[in-house]
Amino acid sequence: MQEIADVLVIGAGAAGAALTKRLTDLGAKVVCLEQGGWVKPSDYPSTRPDWEIQIRRGAFHFSPNVRKRWEDYPVVETGTHPPDVLMFNAVGGSTHHWTGHFPRFHPSDFRVRTLDGVAEDWPISYKELEPYYDMNDREMGVAGINGDPANPPRAKRPTPPLPLGTLGETIGRGFDKLGWYWWPSDNAIISRDYDNRPACELHGKCMFGCPIGSKASTDVTYWRKAVRKGAVVKPWSRVREITVDKQGRARGAVYYDRQGKLHEQRASVVVVCGNGIGTPRLLLNSRSPLFPNGLANSSGLVGKNFMLHPFRFIEGVFEAPMNAYDGPFGIPAFSQQFYETDSKRNFIRGYSFLLERSFGPLHHAWGGFVNKPVPWGASHHQVMRRRFPHIIRISVLGEDLPEENNRVELDPEVKDSSGIPAPRVVYGYGKNSLNMLEHGGAMARQALEAAGAVEILDSGVIQPAFHLLGTARMGIDPKKSVVNAWHRTHDVKNLYLVDGSSFATSAAVNPTSTIGARALRAADGIWKNRRA
Repeated sequence: MQEIADVLVIGAGAAGAALTKRLTDLGAKVVCLEQGGWVKPSDYPSTRPDWEIQIRRGAFHFSPNVRKRWEDYPVVETGTHPPDVLMFNAVGGSTHHWTGHFPRFHPSDFRVRTLDGVAEDWPISYKELEPYYDMNDREMGVAGINGDPANPPRAKRPTPPLPLGTLGETIGRGFDKLGWYWWPSDNAIISRDYDNRPACELHGKCMFGCPIGSKASTDVTYWRKAVRKGAVVKPWSRVREITVDKQGRARGAVYYDRQGKLHEQRASVVVVCGNGIGTPRLLLNSRSPLFPNGLANSSGLVGKNFMLHPFRFIEGVFEAPMNAYDGPFGIPAFSQQFYETDSKRNFIRGYSFLLERSFGPLHHAWGGFVNKPVPWGASHHQVMRRRFPHIIRISVLGEDLPEENNRVELDPEVKDSSGIPAPRVVYGYGKNSLNMLEHGGAMARQALEAAGAVEILDSGVIQPAFHLLGTARMGIDPKKSVVNAWHRTHDVKNLYLVDGSSFATSAAVNPTSTIGARALRAADGIWKNRRA
């Protein structure tokens, strides 16, 4: 038994960090349980010459099924399009690995049912979230430029945009030739010294950890401030279940330490920030006589409506060097030319183009993002010289519509090293997503050819799952949702779910900016209702 905290936060990633820091600023005593540890910058693969090896293996691989660190749990991947689940457990979570791309949702993304007759509307609007987007931008540190015509006006970016480089300028000319919209991206990678962090040095290894802290992994943004203000982080704490009292209120959480000893941390309020797979897994494992089907699951929707983002990678080979390895991996530019629903197309909603950089020579030899390896034999050097460093990549990132058959459940056989059931993720692309990716692939090819590409390499349909969304969605009706507009569960009045799981829709942008903004807003709601 330990001291009762005001708020117990489970998970120290993008959501848990922002929420904890905000609550601590407001005066709450917060304890965070994180099943990973603090990461030393000197341990990042980006500090070593063999950093590209981590793409295929190693302790910093993107997939927990490959890494198999103590803090990882296995993920069973199945369905008609089994998802390649990518996430990282540590203080800072997957922000150690992310690119730093920092777009916002469009206002329309909160009103999909009203506008297009699919999915469900959010119970909050862009306008309500806007001040928290701004707050999150300041805390994380963002490089960008104002004036984007495809999005609402926003406060001045904390630092200027990162350089486009030869790659960005070249693909931009292709979009200009077609008369298509594009814009320099917001990235949570600072271009000038900011908030006691140094400016980006353009090394280009961002996805393998930024050792100087220019990229906004939340251990160097929110967590360092939260801990300084009194927040307590307990690393290497693997939560088994959330406990409840006789009245059906959350009492705390039972967790294992790294030695396998069992503890209980009690709190007045419990907040789960375990991502779109970890959160439903924990709720479904927290069965009790009061909640026989899993905690906060009277709707039967915990684990249902799992969303990632439909993806397709198109690489263009150019005669001139594009030097895609040079500069921050954060997306230099993007286009939302095909973002909103168009009745002339055979799909609803839309997609973004991410105009992206790449890794080094080993990655290209292995086949790049399109998995087209450079052949062995007499032509090896010729093909390698043709591709590296001559490639520009366009990623098609589509909106995923929620479908109940796409789901996270407990696997009946596979368990983690503590004996806790592993999550089983069942996923398949619907016809809408496949039609969207077909259109996106054709348009990306057109843009690359307009920019001067002499060869096109296409990944086809792929399903990387690093945006884990929708499995405990937000809504007004308790029969159609798991949490309300303030992230409080309908069934348990002192239990909140604050991460990608509570997204009602996925939009067609990376979610981390919206996850952080919603976490800040949720913290204000928790504080306001702390005596309820």
